[in-house]
Amino acid sequence: MAKGNRDKSRAARRAAEARAEQAAREQAERERRQQTVIGAIVVTLIVALLAVGGVMFWRSTHQAAQEAAEEVSVDDAYQAVQAVSGKPARADDKGGIMISKDGYGTTVDGAPTIAIYMDFMCPGCGSVNRQLDPTLVKLVDAGQINLELHFLSFMDRYSTDEYSSRAANAALYIADHDDDPAHLLDFIANMYADDFQPEEGSGYEPVGDAEIRQQAIDAGVADDVAQAAMTRDYDDWLAAVNAYTPKRPELFNTSGNFEGTFTTPALTINGTRWNLSEVSAAGMTVKDAFLESIGLPADKLGDGATLPSIGADGKPIDVMTGQSE
Repeated sequence: MAKGNRDKSRAARRAAEARAEQAAREQAERERRQQTVIGAIVVTLIVALLAVGGVMFWRSTHQAAQEAAEEVSVDDAYQAVQAVSGKPARADDKGGIMISKDGYGTTVDGAPTIAIYMDFMCPGCGSVNRQLDPTLVKLVDAGQINLELHFLSFMDRYSTDEYSSRAANAALYIADHDDDPAHLLDFIANMYADDFQPEEGSGYEPVGDAEIRQQAIDAGVADDVAQAAMTRDYDDWLAAVNAYTPKRPELFNTSGNFEGTFTTPALTINGTRWNLSEVSAAGMTVKDAFLESIGLPADKLGDGATLPSIGADGKPIDVMTGQSE
């Protein structure tokens, strides 16, 4: 073969080899990408199966715990709350955190005590908070009421990431580690804000710890306290309170579809359950009905020289009849 032809042949072979090598590299890359996709799909399926299994396990264990709790008497449930070692320092024996114009753990003589039982997932709790919170804050600041807060977390089953427990833990931690009750009240308001409170059930979208932490910071809580508030120090105590609170007969609904049972939101005035169902029946706003129920004229709201007429011991005034219940 002539030299020129040999050179051309070698060049052709090199070109063919180069094309083959390029094709092999491309095929290998395609196979690598395919294996990556397959691997990702497998991992995703495994994660999904683990998540489903985790949810099923959580539901089964929590359902079993709930069923067991239903068999316990109110007295035994109360003793279980007392037996928990990691309890909030500012919570009383029934789970309440008292606030007045003078700070945590104090009360104003002669002023009624308003207790609120809430779960941060509860849509009704959010609605009541948005309507009534500014009024309650004014009353507390003026020394016209004492406010007792009860945080619950029994609605974890309506989220995918135990939102109720994380939020309640954060509130309890703030109460214990931030001496200004205004920060806690502002945190609660932030959590119940219409553009923040998540939807329960199938419409729930996960809320990260960082988002809850930011609500605390926006409420004036120090960064280090807000960071530590997500450590869930009070899970055991919350579980005991969740079992005890619904058994307290003084907190049962007094009318409506849920008569004789406990639901949130629950408000008591001097220990007597306030009948929220009568508010709409009376055609009143929540604010106006509440002020009437404690016996305080609207124009005296925020006037520290005027206390509600029911005082520290009176029962709420029925908005339908104008008489004490």
